[in-house]
Amino acid sequence: MSGLFGLDGRVAMVTGSSRGIGNALARGLADAGATVVLHGANPERLAASAAEMAADFPAGRIHSCAFDITDAAAAADGVRWVGENVGELEILVNNAGIQHRVPMLDLDVKDWDRVLATDLTSAFLVGREAARSMIDRGRGKIINICSVQTDLARPTIAPYIAAKGGLRNLTRAMTAEWAASGLQINGIAPGYIHTEMTQNLVDDVDFNSWILGRTPARRWGTVADLIGPVVWLASDASNFVNGQTIFVDGGMTVVV
Repeated sequence: MSGLFGLDGRVAMVTGSSRGIGNALARGLADAGATVVLHGANPERLAASAAEMAADFPAGRIHSCAFDITDAAAAADGVRWVGENVGELEILVNNAGIQHRVPMLDLDVKDWDRVLATDLTSAFLVGREAARSMIDRGRGKIINICSVQTDLARPTIAPYIAAKGGLRNLTRAMTAEWAASGLQINGIAPGYIHTEMTQNLVDDVDFNSWILGRTPARRWGTVADLIGPVVWLASDASNFVNGQTIFVDGGMTVVV
């Protein structure tokens, strides 16, 4: 794709992209012309996802790299691998995340630490490594996938809420330090998205009714609803957008 929103010749990596939202975002970036590196923690599932996606694009457009995003050395090695084997990383989407549902009074500190490490610290670790080469080249895009829980709260998901709130401010901190070097760092905050992982919530009659009533758009979001905003933030069309978190939630966070 050429023009203001085109990503031809640019290398992008999406963490947590062997399935779900991350996989859809990776495909959207590839559709816009980017060479895409899929990432995941499970090497077998990642390889299968990469092979499936590669069948839909010209040779050399889809790659994969498995590493532990919560480990500083592994994050550095992973970003270095992309630079040496695919090309200098110009677009990073920090998408990987996990959820853990339990009341705070019963929450094990190890589970708190695990969610914070995966959903927040990993964006710092991988983002910092990506930024090193981006700063040297004077350009780069980092997109952090937040959540409506960046701004809202629900019972039993305290670590997730804390991590996603922190991710918005990490986005701001990255902007404060790196924008002068030509980087744009922004966030996308999805609402409730209908995916394989949320199918049980969609099937819950009471919860589904609450979502439809709470969302002005009167529907669940889809992964397709997130692709356009991410491509925009990855492209030259957003070159003066910095430090923002864009809510893609059907209006959920603007009503009471």
